[in-house]
Amino acid sequence: MEDLIFGRNSVIEVLESDRPINKLFILKGERHGSISKILELARDKKVVISEVQKAKLDEMTNNQNHQGVVIAVSPYEYCEVEDILEVARERGEPPFILIADGIEDPHNLGAMIRTAECMGVHGVIIPKRRAVGVTNTVAKVAAGALEYMKIARVNNINDSIEELKENGVWVVGTDADGRDLLTDVDMKGSIAIVIGSEGEGMSSLTKKKCDFLAKIPMKGKITSLNASVTCGMVVYEAARQRGNK
Repeated sequence: MEDLIFGRNSVIEVLESDRPINKLFILKGERHGSISKILELARDKKVVISEVQKAKLDEMTNNQNHQGVVIAVSPYEYCEVEDILEVARERGEPPFILIADGIEDPHNLGAMIRTAECMGVHGVIIPKRRAVGVTNTVAKVAAGALEYMKIARVNNINDSIEELKENGVWVVGTDADGRDLLTDVDMKGSIAIVIGSEGEGMSSLTKKKCDFLAKIPMKGKITSLNASVTCGMVVYEAARQRGNK
């Protein structure tokens, strides 16, 4: 089995990473814009290049916006929670972790991973059941961030929260009825931020395991936000407090 990643920016990030690559497919005769850079990177890495018709690329991507390029890579390799903690130790920083509790929309998960990478998060934890994993769509929306972000796919989110707590990590859950305003929660130290699923939010047990339940101050009549938007706001606030440049 192999994964297919498409879209020019995503493919460039793959080619610039250390991820094993099986084959590159490009639209026959296409040489405009960043395709030239993609071909140059592929030749430097001695990647097999296949020029194909648009219909072939459409079929490979289920008619999604492939921008004339698809790359076949080895399946995404998930890590362990300990590997994420090790990234923090290697950087000499207190752990900064994102937990996606039951995200089902691949567009949301991809956007969350992209935000996490941009804001200096050390890794993302997702559950194996009742949630989306790393798919082609997730990779496309993440726009290359997957190549630099550790992702642990675990059997039980709550067991992983306990493991993080044993390593001195405080857990901040996001909830519209939370006790604390997001801006009042100290996130400068070792933290894991939990974002709940699109429909139901965090599970009741996960809420109980959080050290803080934070709510985003809002003034409008709409009182709920998309999961990836919530993630962006909360992760940014944490990064701001932590002094990320």
